[in-house]
Amino acid sequence: MFNTLAMIEGPTGWVIIGVIVLLLFGGSKIPEMMKGLGTGMREFKKGLKEEEEPPKKELTEGEKDSAKKE
Repeated sequence: MFNTLAMIEGPTGWVIIGVIVLLLFGGSKIPEMMKGLGTGMREFKKGLKEEEEPPKKELTEGEKDSAKKE
C-alpha cells in the first residue's frame, strides 16, 4: 500500500485521488467529514492541554461554606 502512495508524484496523481474520493463519498458528505475531523482534532488538542495543566482542587462543602462566610 505504501509503495502505491509513493508512486503518486505530482499534482496530477492527487487530483485523480480527489476525483475518486468525490465520486465515492459525494459532494455533500465531504464537508461533514471535514467538520468531524476538525472537531476531533480540537478535542484532541483540548485533551492534551488539560493533561499538561495541574488538576484544580475542588472545595468540599465545609470549605465552600467557610469561604462564603469570609
